[in-house]
Amino acid sequence: MKRMYRAKQIGLCMVGVVFIMMSLFCFWACSDTVQEPKNTKDIKPLTRNMPEETREPKAIPKLPEDIRWLTNDTDPIFASPDAKKGGTFHDAILSFPMTFRMVGPDSNGSFAGVLRSNQLSLIGVHPNTLNILPEIATHWAYGKDKKSMYFKLNPKTRWSDGHPVTAGDFAYTIKFMRSKKIIAPWYNDYFTKEIDHVIIFDDHTLAVVGTRAQPDLHLKLGLNPTPEHYYGELTEDFVRKYNWEIVPNTGPYQIHDFKKGKYVKLKRKADWWAKDLRYFKHRFNVNWVIFDVVRDHNMLWQYFKKAKTDVFGITLPKYWHVKSKTPVVENGYVHKIWFYNDTQQSAQGMWLNQDRAIFKDKNVRYAFAHGMNIEKLIDQVLRNDYFRLEHGFMGYGPYSDNRIRARRYDLDKVNDYMKKAGWNRGPDGIWAKGQNRFSVEITYGFEGHTPRLVVLKEEAKKAGIELRLQKLDAAATFKKFLEKKHDVAWMGWSTSLRPQYWEHFHSVNAHKPQTNNITNTDDPEMDRLIDAYRNSLAEQERIALSKEIQEKIHEIGAFVPTFMVPYVREAYWRWWRLPTVPGTKHTGSLFDPFSSSTGGLFWYDEAFHEETRAAMKSGKTFPPVTIIDVTYKMGIIFRLVGVN
Repeated sequence: MKRMYRAKQIGLCMVGVVFIMMSLFCFWACSDTVQEPKNTKDIKPLTRNMPEETREPKAIPKLPEDIRWLTNDTDPIFASPDAKKGGTFHDAILSFPMTFRMVGPDSNGSFAGVLRSNQLSLIGVHPNTLNILPEIATHWAYGKDKKSMYFKLNPKTRWSDGHPVTAGDFAYTIKFMRSKKIIAPWYNDYFTKEIDHVIIFDDHTLAVVGTRAQPDLHLKLGLNPTPEHYYGELTEDFVRKYNWEIVPNTGPYQIHDFKKGKYVKLKRKADWWAKDLRYFKHRFNVNWVIFDVVRDHNMLWQYFKKAKTDVFGITLPKYWHVKSKTPVVENGYVHKIWFYNDTQQSAQGMWLNQDRAIFKDKNVRYAFAHGMNIEKLIDQVLRNDYFRLEHGFMGYGPYSDNRIRARRYDLDKVNDYMKKAGWNRGPDGIWAKGQNRFSVEITYGFEGHTPRLVVLKEEAKKAGIELRLQKLDAAATFKKFLEKKHDVAWMGWSTSLRPQYWEHFHSVNAHKPQTNNITNTDDPEMDRLIDAYRNSLAEQERIALSKEIQEKIHEIGAFVPTFMVPYVREAYWRWWRLPTVPGTKHTGSLFDPFSSSTGGLFWYDEAFHEETRAAMKSGKTFPPVTIIDVTYKMGIIFRLVGVN
């Protein structure tokens, strides 16, 4: 899942913040269980509803005799053996986190990505092959019922306070996430509906049983542990009690110090239990990661040029092409990199609210799409750096229908569709029908996108469409979308390893607030396809259904795709080093210090640091460096031809 917790990644999202709440949980699936004893040696009699002397001992669960254990110690490594430990990495956040809790009120702020990245799961996914990788579990196996997975834990796994991680900590996750005391209804619901129970065989062997058979089972059952020894029995004051507590974790870093409103410092665990494992070796190299609070993005750029922060995202064209023409870059002290990835693309675009009378007619929706000159926007404002997004589910491999093309700017087609819908041009050139004018409000949440929308507004006038631009702050923007009070939402959703359709396009989520179906799509055929996709266990059938759903989304026309950014561009001080291939297919930031799947690949070069500081002091310069890496450039970019 692409985590947007770092200030320098602001330029990648449609409204200033890509809304990531749903996809962050795709590896966290769990549900009901009765807590099992931590060790089978300690099993005690049942204690409910009978006198102590008459209770029967609980049966010790046994592993299936025909279990087939799997592991992965052969996929290619993606870290550099040249990496060295040491140094302090300085980054920034735009605001101080409202809590260090990962659940409950105010816990879904941007800094939550840091905390979640430092908590490993049972298993992970290789960022290039997408095969399962060991994390806390060394081995796994599938149950014949197609809704169970078995796991063997690495006995070396430790919490940051030194306590061993046991199977009981995974069973405790279920109890914890279902508790009403954490005040997290979404977690309560999710962790009840997705998992039936957890079975503990011994301290280092467990099974996770889902509520139903389903494909890609590992994406649902790879649980995170929760430290039972730390929390124990939850109390009514959970939210207040743990608001600023530093909870033990299993990842490479832990919060060491913080000052509210000023900074958060994380320290690398020198004796981290996983540091020498195949897929973690030569990663997570810096000793310290310090996040300073810098509340203004423009001020952050000034901080970076003064080396108060070490890296700055320059995906936005004005930074890559214009603002980076500055002495620290031209003198070679700061390097630039343009790294293409090959990952799932955010569904960025314009989401039409079909509960608005004007958008109930499909012909009007089609006319709106043909009245948006996205190509001119990409050319004039984005310097042709961005690519046209053809539909909302590009980059999902065989699950993507690469035949679909977004509707292009075409005044003749606008005219045909509007006349078919019974509209006529009014005296001011805007389409009208009775007392209604084709005038709609575009709501967005990032000031940097205003120039983009101004271009669309001027071009839409030629098509007889009036766009009224409404800029709100990010929180107010998202709230308006979830309450379905918008005409057109200008935004992008985050991604997951497989296309997710139910929350965005199923009628069960339409016509009511606080759901992600912000187009209010309510179509029986769409529901049938989505239900079949969710219930199918056959991969080829799911792939075929996925493509049918994408065609149906295109046919309905309530989503107008805009552009995609299949790369990351960053500026960084030259004392930071990257592997020969700087990232992976799924890298979202080359300088992510934490992510277990793609992070922690960079390292600090003390000699380069001293050389650079001395050069800056003496006036010596180096040749400017711009790296463009196309190792994983999406093949589809070269294959997109023709327009429907």
